[in-house]
Amino acid sequence: MKLHSPVPEKKARLEIIPLIDVMFFLLASFMMVSLTMTKQQTIKVDLPVASSAQSDFKPDMINLAVDAKGDLFADKSAISLPALESMLGQRFAKDPNTPVYVSADVNTRYADIVKALDIVKRIGFTKVALNVKPPVAAP
Repeated sequence: MKLHSPVPEKKARLEIIPLIDVMFFLLASFMMVSLTMTKQQTIKVDLPVASSAQSDFKPDMINLAVDAKGDLFADKSAISLPALESMLGQRFAKDPNTPVYVSADVNTRYADIVKALDIVKRIGFTKVALNVKPPVAAP
């Protein structure tokens, strides 16, 4: 004979709403931490200031720098114009959508920057940008 208890039997429930909240929190945390882990991949130059500047460094991009003397650098190593053209040609053959960022010192002559930009455009890159630093906010 089976006796029934007057207390109703409770079924176990798995609450997934708190689990989803925790997962979104972890996702947002990892995204914020990964954004702070960017590093400069070019030589140190004194960039000009622009009000619409954003930091945008990615490992799959080409960083060119022109210092105040007009010397060209590709990813922290000095490079000549013909060597730059061959290096860019090889990178263009691998991926024509690779972004190219040109950093120049504040005191760099405009003609030296145009030389680098001319080679980049002649190779065929379409995603080309000049690096600037954001303005310093007043306290």
